Amino acid sequence: MDVFTTRPELTGDFGMVASTHWLASAAGMSVLERGGNAFDAAVAAGFVLQVVEPHLNGPGGDLPVLVWNEAEERATVVCGQGTVPASATIEHYTGLGLGLVPGTGLLAATVPGSFGAWLLMLERWGTWPLEDILAPAISYAENGFPAIERISTTIGTVERTFTADWPTSAALWLPGGRVPAPGSRLRNPDLAATYRRLAETARTASGDREARIGAARDAWYTGFVAETIAEFCAETAWRDSSGEVHGGLLTGDDLTGWAASTEDPLGLDYDRYRVLKTGPWGQGPVFLQQLALLSGLDLEAAGFLSADYVHTVTEAAKLAFADREAWYGDPDHTDVPMEALLGADYNAARRALVGAEASRDLRPGSPGGRRPVLPASAPGATAPIGDGIGEPTVRADGRVAGDTCHLDVADRFGNLVSATPSGGWLQSSPVIPGLGFCLGTRAQMFWLEPGLPASLRPGARPRTTLSPSLALRDGRPWMAFGTPGGDQQDQWSVNFFLALVHGGLNLQEAVDAPMFHSVHFPSSFYPRGSRPGGMVVEERIDPEVVAELRRRGHDVDVEGPWTLGRLSAVSRDAGDPGFLRAAANPRGAQGYAVGR
Repeated sequence: MDVFTTRPELTGDFGMVASTHWLASAAGMSVLERGGNAFDAAVAAGFVLQVVEPHLNGPGGDLPVLVWNEAEERATVVCGQGTVPASATIEHYTGLGLGLVPGTGLLAATVPGSFGAWLLMLERWGTWPLEDILAPAISYAENGFPAIERISTTIGTVERTFTADWPTSAALWLPGGRVPAPGSRLRNPDLAATYRRLAETARTASGDREARIGAARDAWYTGFVAETIAEFCAETAWRDSSGEVHGGLLTGDDLTGWAASTEDPLGLDYDRYRVLKTGPWGQGPVFLQQLALLSGLDLEAAGFLSADYVHTVTEAAKLAFADREAWYGDPDHTDVPMEALLGADYNAARRALVGAEASRDLRPGSPGGRRPVLPASAPGATAPIGDGIGEPTVRADGRVAGDTCHLDVADRFGNLVSATPSGGWLQSSPVIPGLGFCLGTRAQMFWLEPGLPASLRPGARPRTTLSPSLALRDGRPWMAFGTPGGDQQDQWSVNFFLALVHGGLNLQEAVDAPMFHSVHFPSSFYPRGSRPGGMVVEERIDPEVVAELRRRGHDVDVEGPWTLGRLSAVSRDAGDPGFLRAAANPRGAQGYAVGR
């Protein structure tokens, strides 16, 4: 294929920041320029993303992070995925006449985990005080930021819901009673006040830097933020995507009892590379399962982006995601046979299922001889829905409508950060007065059918799709990367990784390369639809390849030439010259990498 890039791969030796919004990238780079490390920069950029991409993430959302700390010479997962309330039982939802957790509103809320995760990372590995970290976000919330076109489009889509049912959201996001025009200045004074109060709490607290960060965390999970959230859930009720009016279940005890945590990542070797992902409370291991299947298939011989190549990668993805449906869930609440799922013998047997024709069956495996369990039925896209339902990345028919957020940072000290903040979107739930943000809706990813790995369980983490990535090369930390995209995250990221490894592309060339993904398996989001045999490709893929894929039985939708994927990445070379590199996504005209 002809190699084309929309911009250069950045190369330098001081620091690199890549994200889904140029203001966040610039804020992170400004921290590096003023002596901060990658962890300081990532947290500052993350809080800016909450302000300038409110249709894609917010303070009420979720956050998984993968970090490489050079001083410790180890990788760590930071889990900022909040749990469902203690009173969130299957019986409670079915007693309301619901067959699915609604995609919007208070019933789908989990504990807001992103704040705790950002602060845990700052406390453990950062060097800056919280008040300095929050300063850029406070400035943008207070003084305003430019509304990108997708913010205006999103608000326009849910305008009717806001005006008819969610007046607190209308008051914030419909200034003057109108949908804000692209390029207009948006402000969020209540969020600025919330951040400012948290910053002041940290600044005036006694003790060292870590103790002051802890004081702000307490203000969130046991203090004024928790009290306001609990009161809002207990005393108000709102129309959600079920079409009915429901209150919330989150209580002060739910927030007080939760804390962000760290754990070791899962990893898999692929030739000279080792890829690291979260545990099966996220979908991250499905990336590793795809690599385990592909490691015995000759992608080099197939040729990058040939029909054989796209077919093979897609069929491997369908097998891996079938296992996600049958086996993944919060390992604190269900037994996930992860070691067996990544085992050589298991994947050798599964690899034989990749045939010359497209499969239309959902085919989970039987690791260790265990019988897979799937939902009795996966509701389709015809289920009752409302404006702004579910996840903002992919519509119910599998077509891309937007994205969530991602950011990557590399510093001159050898540290790497890959983070995928999401949830708490402006269209997910009514704005909480006085706080300037809404709650997330991640509980929609649970099933209300008992006995499944991802069945609703009080206090459990939903099996999120958020999936940051780290990769080592020849045993040394090499790259932090990731993408928004819901169920597509661990397909687009795999495509990007394979473009580097088998396509011989550099970071920016791999980001810009034509993307494809499967919509064969059940969606993780309300209303949980699927399209057996379905796949989506960018128009820039060779038409002869598309024709051959259809001949092999794939139901192919061809989307616009720059519509799939929202990838960004940073990397570091080993030894001399030891350059840092970065690339970011041109699709959507908002992602940028910066560095020197």
